[in-house]
Amino acid sequence: MRILFTYTQLVNGFSVEVPGNNRKLLYALPGVEGVYPIGTYRLPPREAANPDLASAITQTGADIAQNDLGLSGRGVKVGIIDSGIDLQHPAFAGRIVDGYDFVGDDYDASDPSKSTPVPDPNPDDCDGHGTHVAGIVGGKDSQITGVAPGVQFGAYKVFGCEGSTGDDVILAALERAETAGMDVVNMSLGSPFGWSMLGKAITKMVKRGTVVVASAGNNGNLGLFATGDPAATEGVISVASFDNVSVNAQKAVVNANGNPLGYLVLGGADAPPTSGTSAEVVWIGRSCNADALLGNPAGKVALIERGACTFNEKYQKAVAAGAVGVIIHNNAAGLFAGAGITGVAGVFGISISQADGLALRALTSPTTLTWTPDTTLVNNPTGNLISTFSSWGLSQDLKLKPDLGAPGGLIRSALPLEQGGYGILSGTSMSAPHVAGAVALLLEGNPAFWRTQRPSEVTKYLQNTAMPKPFALAPGSGFPETSFREGAGMIDIVAAVQNRVTVTPSAISFAEKSGAHTERLVLKNRSNVPLIYRPVHLPGPSATGNIYTPSFTTAAATVSFSHSQITVPARGEAVLTVTIAPPTGLNPKSLYGGYILLNPVGAGIKMNVPYVGMQGGYQSVQVLTPAGAGFPLLGKLNPAGTGYEILPSGGTFTLQGNDLPQVLAHFEHGAQAYEMVILNAATNTPVHPKFNRADYGEYIPRNTLANGFYAIPWDGTRITKYKNEDIYGNKIPIPSEFQAVPNGQYKLQIRVLKPTGNRNNPSDWETWTSPVITLARP
Repeated sequence: MRILFTYTQLVNGFSVEVPGNNRKLLYALPGVEGVYPIGTYRLPPREAANPDLASAITQTGADIAQNDLGLSGRGVKVGIIDSGIDLQHPAFAGRIVDGYDFVGDDYDASDPSKSTPVPDPNPDDCDGHGTHVAGIVGGKDSQITGVAPGVQFGAYKVFGCEGSTGDDVILAALERAETAGMDVVNMSLGSPFGWSMLGKAITKMVKRGTVVVASAGNNGNLGLFATGDPAATEGVISVASFDNVSVNAQKAVVNANGNPLGYLVLGGADAPPTSGTSAEVVWIGRSCNADALLGNPAGKVALIERGACTFNEKYQKAVAAGAVGVIIHNNAAGLFAGAGITGVAGVFGISISQADGLALRALTSPTTLTWTPDTTLVNNPTGNLISTFSSWGLSQDLKLKPDLGAPGGLIRSALPLEQGGYGILSGTSMSAPHVAGAVALLLEGNPAFWRTQRPSEVTKYLQNTAMPKPFALAPGSGFPETSFREGAGMIDIVAAVQNRVTVTPSAISFAEKSGAHTERLVLKNRSNVPLIYRPVHLPGPSATGNIYTPSFTTAAATVSFSHSQITVPARGEAVLTVTIAPPTGLNPKSLYGGYILLNPVGAGIKMNVPYVGMQGGYQSVQVLTPAGAGFPLLGKLNPAGTGYEILPSGGTFTLQGNDLPQVLAHFEHGAQAYEMVILNAATNTPVHPKFNRADYGEYIPRNTLANGFYAIPWDGTRITKYKNEDIYGNKIPIPSEFQAVPNGQYKLQIRVLKPTGNRNNPSDWETWTSPVITLARP
């Protein structure tokens, strides 16, 4: 084996590279208490766009905190675990106080030929993501001002110029950040549905006093329970994304009426010139391969509607028909940032809003465009609404995630100088550093808990003062966004810094419990005057039906309070008891939530406590579900290794090549643990009273798609020795030796432990037993 990294702070261990099937041999080494596969993480996909960080910081009050309160994050160290930072960029001049490149430019964990790290001391960014993230946290130059422009940075490069990284690399960066004394760590990375060993190390780091902020994920299309690792980790501040309120777009003029036209350049396409007049604009429809063109774009600029096929397909079809330029207008309100164009030299490609596109189509006489070097500020109709890409909660273990939100849709920040120095990206990767910057301002503005450095207090201050925004799927409905997508809502930095009353807990999650829930909210007043509050319930919509494509209903919980008005004495505490009853008529596993608002009577700052529940609670969760194919199933790979043969009546296996039995199982929800037990086919009893498992695993995430499944092979061996605890002291069985079972007839029983189940309670396990498997080794 080859040792890659060693760990001494958050974990006592090391990461290794082993050839072939030798992984099992690691279990048997003396002194080894646990073996974990290295997970991989990708930088979230980004959209190119052209909005403004200057407008984003007004959404959270960062501009007021800087200008009126005099805060900049001075004295606070923020570690950026990402693709590095451009060390020559003027936005960070003199403020990068620690850094390291853990991987090298060519590293890509998902490519075996590039998966070996080649570290060096220079964390210069060749991807751009980390520089953009750092610019949002605290960049400062003539072009941009971040949330906390006085912070110092740690630059920890865990991604190469492209591709993915391993959690062993991230762990090494976390240890370096802690050793270097970083007060805040930002992690704009992750994987959906994740539970991992890395999360345990991060929780340990948080308990030691480091505030860790992570992006909730850009998997809004994957349905409920998609918030992943590390954002779903205990103690980490998980951040959702809201859209920016305005876009600083390039400006053209419509010559037919003199109206300004704001546009964004499509990623991969040429930009229009900055002066002169375009060819005539002609409407050609959707321009997908199956569509007939509604007009002739030869020698003209093709106007196309978004939707039904890719941007590149539309662009290429217009170019093939002779277009000299392409304009794609949105099919929903507002501008959009398109990408993926394989550009043809001399043929520009831009995107415009739906309103501007419809206006061009409505013109009765031919028109051209006049290009300018100017920009125009375009209001974003989805500003302050949750971004469509932002991931839904809950976490796999039924906790309220994300915790809160910040602007992440269409954010202009720094990029490496060789990439132009500045640019606009979208993602929860952009909202997380906004919160990391807010934490720096909060720490500077509250020296009382700066010294104790308690991450739980930081989370509490930010959650208590965050406020819900309108429900993005129906903004005019009067409902707030769901708590299991925005957490407490949009942060308010000024309120967090100035507030002197806290509410504990700062979020209520009782999703594992069936029926009504009662919670004691403790209000603590740190000011010298008594403060009075009136509690109000703000219910949110409920999510029901398929977790992959949920539907929403106005059925809402009801809430009662022990006091209609409560006084919190100066330097004292008061208790408000809240009872939340679930909506009637919701299907099991439906999520419902809302907000307990505490409105000040006279002086004071409005506060908020989000809550979430699940109809039927923990018992409504079913991990092993049939999905479309009737899973679980017994199968094996076909001879070509391209698919599976289903064996409903069992089968005979030689255990040579692809001839292995495989259990195909759909996990509708994450499982705390799973095990594969070997049964004697004749007696339906385990082959050994203790050593009867073929496989064992922990923290298995749900399948991504409604028809997805895990293929779990059996190589004909059983675990014959266990160690009693893992490296964190958890009393769980860790395999340490394996032994082949004789040829004969067996069954495999899959057992999964529900996400918050008790290992010693049989009712918390789900089971499935395979048909008969005959082992016939030659």
